[in-house]
Amino acid sequence: MEDIFGKLYEMTAFSNIIADPQFLIMYAIAFILLYLGIKKRYEPLLLVPIAFGVLLANFPGGEMGVTQADENGMIMINGTLQNIWDMSLPEIAHQLGIMNFLYYLLIKTGFLPPIIFMGVGALTDFGPMLRNLRLSIFGAAAQLGIFTVLIVAILMGFTPQEAASLSIIGGADGPTAIFTTIKLAPHLLGPIAIAAYSYMALVPVIIPLVVNLLCTKKELSINMKEQEKLYPSKLEIKNIRVLKIVFPIVVTTVVAIFVPSAVPLIGMLMFGNLVKEIGSDTSRLFDAASNSIMNTATIFLGLSVGATMTTDAFLNWTTIGIVVGGFLAFALSISGGILFVKVVNLFSKKKINPLIGATGLSAVPMASRVANEIALKYDQKNHVLQYCMASNISGVIGSAVAAGVLISFLS
Repeated sequence: MEDIFGKLYEMTAFSNIIADPQFLIMYAIAFILLYLGIKKRYEPLLLVPIAFGVLLANFPGGEMGVTQADENGMIMINGTLQNIWDMSLPEIAHQLGIMNFLYYLLIKTGFLPPIIFMGVGALTDFGPMLRNLRLSIFGAAAQLGIFTVLIVAILMGFTPQEAASLSIIGGADGPTAIFTTIKLAPHLLGPIAIAAYSYMALVPVIIPLVVNLLCTKKELSINMKEQEKLYPSKLEIKNIRVLKIVFPIVVTTVVAIFVPSAVPLIGMLMFGNLVKEIGSDTSRLFDAASNSIMNTATIFLGLSVGATMTTDAFLNWTTIGIVVGGFLAFALSISGGILFVKVVNLFSKKKINPLIGATGLSAVPMASRVANEIALKYDQKNHVLQYCMASNISGVIGSAVAAGVLISFLS
C-alpha cells in the first residue's frame, strides 16, 4: 500500500510545489491577472488568455511552459545543448510540448504581432484624427517615455537592445513590444510582453494617477466643443471619406521609404484599415480581419506569452527591472503628452484640454474612454472622446514608427 500511495503522490505536482515554493508566487500572479481581467474587466480579451497561460506554464510535469532559447538560439534538452532553429516543428512539439510549438511557430518568428495589427487597423476609425490633425502631434509627444527610459535603462546596465525592448513598453502597445523584443532581445520576451499587456490593462488606473498629479481642475474643465464647429459640412464629410481611403496608402508608402523596419506593423495596420474603409467590396476581408483572424491570433498570442512566465524566466532581478522600467516608460509617455499640451497652451488662444495629451498612448480606444470619463467628472457636458481619439490613434502610428527606428539602429 505504501508503494501505491507513494506512486500516487509522485504522480501529482505536490512534491515539486513543496520543493520549490516559487510556483506559489506564480500562481498568485496568475490569479491576480485573472481577477483583473474577469472581475475588473481590464482588457479581458488579452489578460484572461495571458493569465491562464501563466497558470498552465507553472504546473510541474504539465510541460506547458515555454523553454526560452538564449541569444544564439541554444536550448537545453535532456542535458544536451541544441539549436532550436535546427529542430523541426514536430521535434519541438514532441520534446518540448505543444506550447513551445505554438511559441516558436507563431511568436518567435514574428508572425502574430503584424496579424494582430491588421485586426487593429480593421477596427480603427482614423476619422477623428483626420478631422483634428493638429491634435495628432500629441501622439508624437507621448513617445517621450520610450526614449527617456531607453537612456535610463542603458545607464542601469541593460544592453542597448534590451533597453530598447524595455522602453517600447511606454508605447502601450503589446504587439509592438513583442515585435521589437523578438528582433532585439528575444530572451526577454516573456517579462516584457507580460509587463506591456499588464500596464495596458491598467490604463484606467495609471492615466488618472498621472493626470491628477500634473493637471489642475481648471485645465481638466477646458471644453473643446466650445472652440470647434460641432457639425462638419457635407463637403467636409465627403473629403473625409476620400481621405480615409487615401490615408492608409500614403502612410504605408511614406513609412516604407523612411523607416522600412516599421513596415510589418504599419503596413498591416494600414491594410486592415483600408479594407474597412473601402466598404462593401471588401466586407468579407474586413470581417475576417476584425473577427475570426483577430480573435484566433489573440488567443494564441495570450496563451503563448503567458506560458513564457515560468519561475526561472520571471522571478529574477532583470524582470523586476523590466516591471519598474516599463511603468516608468508608461507614466512618462502620459506625462510627455500632458506637458506638451501645457506648452502649446502657453502660446495659443484656444486652449486644449491636457487629457488629449494624456491619450497619446497606443492603447486604443481605452485611453480615450478613460480620459473622457475624467472630463465628465468635472463637466457633464464636456465630451472629449473624439478629440482624444485623434491623439490616441496617432499614438498607435507613433509607437510603431518608434519601434522601427529602434530596430533599424540596434538590430
